[in-house]
Amino acid sequence: MKKHNLTKMILAALFLALAYVMPFLTGQIAEIGSMLCPLHIPVLICGFICGWQWGLTVGFIAPLFRSFTLGMPPIFPASVAMAFELAAYGLVAGLMHKILPQKKPYIYVSLITAMIIGRIVWGVAMCICMGIKDIPFTFMAFISGAFINAIPGIIVQILLIPIVVMLAQNKNILQIEE
Repeated sequence: MKKHNLTKMILAALFLALAYVMPFLTGQIAEIGSMLCPLHIPVLICGFICGWQWGLTVGFIAPLFRSFTLGMPPIFPASVAMAFELAAYGLVAGLMHKILPQKKPYIYVSLITAMIIGRIVWGVAMCICMGIKDIPFTFMAFISGAFINAIPGIIVQILLIPIVVMLAQNKNILQIEE
């Protein structure tokens, strides 16, 4: 295995571990713990740093792994829908970051695009899952779950993730040879 592939794999495993642990930290704040979207942050950063393949993989595995080992989030529909949402975050963040110029404004473009597409994917997944349970998933439920309830997490992601990615670029962490 090439050195850069091993480095990406190790970093991805660390991001998966972060996704597993971070909800413990925010879960202590019952009022806003889940609103901070703690699994999203390591997955998005993984997409930027390790690439779309690892971002997609870590994003899909993280909520399912937590659900199977801890029972949170509940497997159906929450964890299943989140698996597709987070996979989309990692995929889009990684792809956009690879395709667009490596300049600071494009980090925000990649991040916001990933956040919007991931939330749409979550809405589609929830619609399908709720349809299986024969429970309606309304447009207002989508807006509330994807945006209104997630405002604290959206703010944290927009403030934190670009800084981490820029620091990683400055320290040449992102210069893993292809």
